[in-house]
Amino acid sequence: MASASPRLGCLSRVAALALLLAASAALSRLTERRDALHGASAPAAEGVLAERPNPEALASSGDFVLTPERESGLFAQLVAGDQAWVPRAEPIPGGGTRYVYQKRPDDQPLTLEQIKALMRDPPTFAMEQSVIRQLLSQMRHSGVTVLLGPPRKQGAAGEWDAARGVLRIRPDIPSKGSREFVRVLNHEAIHVAQSCRNGALSAHPKLIGLSRQVQGAARRHLQEPLYRNSSALERALEEEAYANQDNLQLGVWLITAHCRVG
Repeated sequence: MASASPRLGCLSRVAALALLLAASAALSRLTERRDALHGASAPAAEGVLAERPNPEALASSGDFVLTPERESGLFAQLVAGDQAWVPRAEPIPGGGTRYVYQKRPDDQPLTLEQIKALMRDPPTFAMEQSVIRQLLSQMRHSGVTVLLGPPRKQGAAGEWDAARGVLRIRPDIPSKGSREFVRVLNHEAIHVAQSCRNGALSAHPKLIGLSRQVQGAARRHLQEPLYRNSSALERALEEEAYANQDNLQLGVWLITAHCRVG
């Protein structure tokens, strides 16, 4: 019987240890559950990068995510759209020729010599396409999902959804050509930088401190019903983006300066 007491003591200690381990496991499960409910994320293990969300998972049905593999399709659309800006000559029944070309709202009418010069040497829009590539690359590196898909706001050409990290551009914009597309993309890149200026990609946009002097067609856009119910801050953010959207080097610079690389 003398040996019975140590054996019981050992069993008691084993049982206590098992109970402690079980309690620790339960506490761990409770902590994991709490983190899931509140959206908290566990820190990545040392030497392991936290996994980014799959861009396709952020897209809705019918959306076209602009991954690097799909850029060739986008640029094919842009090139086709660019052709529409090249003047063309049409014979007039009964004799003569008329020249047809598209004109942006703030452009001056072309003279006949200017029309013929454009027909002989059509614009390539190489600079605009280079900026598009830079913007898409830099925004992807910062964690932005860029896609072609209808914005939530009726009439918007583009839309930045900071909460989801998704930048939407209306699917018909590429058909308008490189100059129109890069202007919309640059505008939305400024909104992305406005979020980063407030501390994080997912933050509500904050004014960067750029000029808000809006001119010409951009001023008319701000008078559209799309912005009728905007708050004072939302209008100020749009003014900052519209006033600077034609500075095509600015969007890349702002993303680089204010947004962390993912």
